[in-house]
Amino acid sequence: MRVCVVGAGAIGGFIGTRLAACGHADVSALARDSVLEALQRHGWRLRQDGRLLQAPARAAARPEELGVQDLVVIAVKGPALTAAARSIGPLLGAGTLVMPAMNGVPWWFAAGVPGWSGAPLQSVDPGGAVGAAVPLERVVGCVVHASASVPEPGLVQHNMGRRLIVGEPAGGRSERVQRVADLLEAAGFETEHSSDVRYEIWYKLWGNMTMNPVSAITGATSDRVLADPLVRAFSSAAMREAAAIGARLGCPVRQSPEDRHAVTAKLGAFKTSMLQDVEAGRAIELDAIVGVVRELGQRVGVATPCIDALFGLARLFGSVRGLYTAPAQCE
Repeated sequence: MRVCVVGAGAIGGFIGTRLAACGHADVSALARDSVLEALQRHGWRLRQDGRLLQAPARAAARPEELGVQDLVVIAVKGPALTAAARSIGPLLGAGTLVMPAMNGVPWWFAAGVPGWSGAPLQSVDPGGAVGAAVPLERVVGCVVHASASVPEPGLVQHNMGRRLIVGEPAGGRSERVQRVADLLEAAGFETEHSSDVRYEIWYKLWGNMTMNPVSAITGATSDRVLADPLVRAFSSAAMREAAAIGARLGCPVRQSPEDRHAVTAKLGAFKTSMLQDVEAGRAIELDAIVGVVRELGQRVGVATPCIDALFGLARLFGSVRGLYTAPAQCE
């Protein structure tokens, strides 16, 4: 299988290195600047389980140099998605699948929801540019349960987790998704072929929608967020709002906020991905994690006062520091 990773950062580099090392795929990368230089010089590199895993990398800045692929993995940060989607045309053939391995709610999430107008989610796909570049029939849904970081360009440090959940956006199971699942399994991932990947996406979002921005604003690790009773109660209230939205979208959450807090507490003191981005001076993925939930609430008629407050505080925090810019067509 020919696989191209678009965005060879923490998660993209994790997936790309494991796939390249397993020998079951011809893996390339669409990259630029220091990441491109590092891949061309050193190949794929991943520190995991106390050792350095390396594999040759074919990397280019222009998709025309890589040619048509069987699978394109998009692993960019949310703010870079529109540009990435517009760039991948030369990678797409008649049967090419596109798997976004990204945080938050994807652009295609509401497609097929009964009563949905079909209008794009402006928070994550302003103007519908992503949906136009990547038609729904190409998409393989993916949920990443893994933590990795990038100590230097082109080098990934695996921290914890290696679970990937994949599935058809419309639900059910298919041969094409099973082929993707088998490839990821062969590369050493704990892979699940889900018949309801939309629920899996919403459940993960429900769990990290508050922890990410709260940690980014405060600079606190997860254990300190949960230890403050006022912050914990506020987070729980926002999660109840998100659960009500999910129920209207066909993704009812079967846990209470306290149940989820208990799961998070078992992970110990960790820095969320958004806090890591703030500390590194990178743009924060606020729209795909919080802004889109607010938009969905407005569109299905669920009031979200706590989510509104969280989004407002986080976007002001990010704007003041030059880490957040609102989508062009989003309020």
